[in-house]
Amino acid sequence: MKKGIIFDLDGTMWDSSESVTAAYNIGLEKCGYPLRLTLEDIRAAMGKTMVEIAHMYFDAIDPARAVNIMEDCIAEEMEYLKTSGGVVYDGLEDVLKELKTKGYFLACVSNCQSGYIEAFYEATGLGGYFDDRECWGGTGLDKAGNIRLTVERNGLDGAIYVGDTDGDRLASEKAGVKFIHAAYGYGKVPEGTPKICSLRELPELAGKMM
Repeated sequence: MKKGIIFDLDGTMWDSSESVTAAYNIGLEKCGYPLRLTLEDIRAAMGKTMVEIAHMYFDAIDPARAVNIMEDCIAEEMEYLKTSGGVVYDGLEDVLKELKTKGYFLACVSNCQSGYIEAFYEATGLGGYFDDRECWGGTGLDKAGNIRLTVERNGLDGAIYVGDTDGDRLASEKAGVKFIHAAYGYGKVPEGTPKICSLRELPELAGKMM
C-alpha cells in the first residue's frame, strides 16, 4: 500500500505572515499605492487564492487593476521570502524525517501562486523531503482538485491531508482523503475533527488513521 501525507503550507508547516506583510507593503510602496496591510489582514487571507486576495484588499484602490497590484506584491514577496522566510513550526524537520523513515510519500498542496512552495523550500532547506508539490498557481484548480490530482498521479492507495482551516477540511472531504487539523494554525474546524496540537503528534495519529 502506497501511503501519502499531503501538507498544507501556511498555518501548517510555517507562519510566514510577518514576512508576507512586510513584502506586500514594500510592493505597495514601490507601486505608489496608499494602502498598507496589517499582520491581521494577511493572516485573514491565508489559504485564499491570489485572485481572492486581490479582490479582498485592492478593489478599494482600483477594481480594474486589483490583480495587477497583487502581481506586483507577489513579485516582491517571492524575493523577500527566499531570504527572510517564515517561522517554521516546531519539530517539522524531525517529523518529516520520521515519516520518510516509515515509508510515507510526502507532498505539499497549497492555494498559493507558483513559486511560493519553492520559496518555502529554498528558505527552509526542507524541499528534499517532499516527493511532489502542487498549487493553485500551477493548475488553476481549487484545493480539492489539486489534492485529488496529487493522489491520482502518484498512485496513492491511502492519503491524509494536514491543514489548519475548515476550508482545508472541506477540500479533503471533496477530494476523498482523510483530514487532520493542525490546531496550532490559523483556523477552526468542527468539534470532533481529528487534530494535532503540535506537529510532533502527527506520526502517531497518521499511523492510527491510515
